[in-house]
Amino acid sequence: MNPGIDLQGTFIKSLMDLGLPSGTAKAIWMPLPMILMLIGATVGVLVCVWLERKISAAAQQRIGPEYIGPLGLLAPVADGLKLVFKEDVVPTQADPWLFTLGPIIVVLPVFLSYLIVPFGQNILISNIGTGVFLWIALSSIQPIGLLMAGYASNNKYSLLGGLRAAAQSISYEIPLALSVLAIVMMSNSLSTVDIVNQQSGYGILGWNVWRQPVGFIIFWISALAECERMPFDLPEAEEEIVAGYQTEYSGMKFALFYLSSYVNLVLSALLVSVLYLGGWDFPISLNLIASWVGVSETNPVLQIVDASLGITMTLLKAYFLVFLAILLRWTVPRVRIDQLLDLGWKFLLPVGLVNLLLTAALKLAFPVAFGG
Repeated sequence: MNPGIDLQGTFIKSLMDLGLPSGTAKAIWMPLPMILMLIGATVGVLVCVWLERKISAAAQQRIGPEYIGPLGLLAPVADGLKLVFKEDVVPTQADPWLFTLGPIIVVLPVFLSYLIVPFGQNILISNIGTGVFLWIALSSIQPIGLLMAGYASNNKYSLLGGLRAAAQSISYEIPLALSVLAIVMMSNSLSTVDIVNQQSGYGILGWNVWRQPVGFIIFWISALAECERMPFDLPEAEEEIVAGYQTEYSGMKFALFYLSSYVNLVLSALLVSVLYLGGWDFPISLNLIASWVGVSETNPVLQIVDASLGITMTLLKAYFLVFLAILLRWTVPRVRIDQLLDLGWKFLLPVGLVNLLLTAALKLAFPVAFGG
């Protein structure tokens, strides 16, 4: 298997060749991945907001933004600047500390979850052994911030929105975890890198979506519910509870909720790409192409091509899923809160359990195909 480019090792070695001590070179490297992650996630949000507007406009036979920059590309930037300079209002009867902490607790776990998203064999910030379940654990913190924001606002609609967010998150985290367990069972690992490697070697035929079609559907539905995307945006349903937990927020605090929602959508799409669609893997195995051409796997040019294609493929798969999520918003009507909870507890949970048991049976019966 082509190990790809070791960015960390190459960067540190280059600095040491310039005369810097090993410790200094490592210290310079340490903040760079985090800065790149923050920049990448923020740019991903801007692209996602622009796509949301253009795709929704196309779905409604409108043009969408076109005058704020070429093709309206600067419209998300204008939104961000407006929210930065907007007055930050705190209600008189609100709890100021909890009111401020709520948005922070919501947005931090989402950004931290990007630590485990791989764009290549060595192109990720942290290859920890329990990467996928670290994401599930971090995502379970988010409802605490939403509930805190709703409670601290001293507004009955905000409190109802926070309670709905907590109930919705708990309802869909369990089916989501069950679908992930089936992938972990087949991959024999909790590492996102190992899960992608387990799908590589056979091109598109090796992707988990063919062996876990039910798990793929459960995961995607649960991820959309976690992101509070239509038709699962009950915590902020404007015709029922004004804007839910966001009702009393303005300025940058509101922007953090807005940012968290889109960062979480891109993150969920990236994780679906990694878990089910082969991650950075090309539909045709590059190692197979290299053997046809007679190029060694350790060839530097092949490694650069492999790394570039890996990042491109991961992003293309993720943004295809983002496109589906945006299209779904304008296709499916909003459900009621009781229907939402029934779908999670009475349908997705039992189907997820059956899928997990079936995966275990297939793993024992066909160990070659299901990672025995």
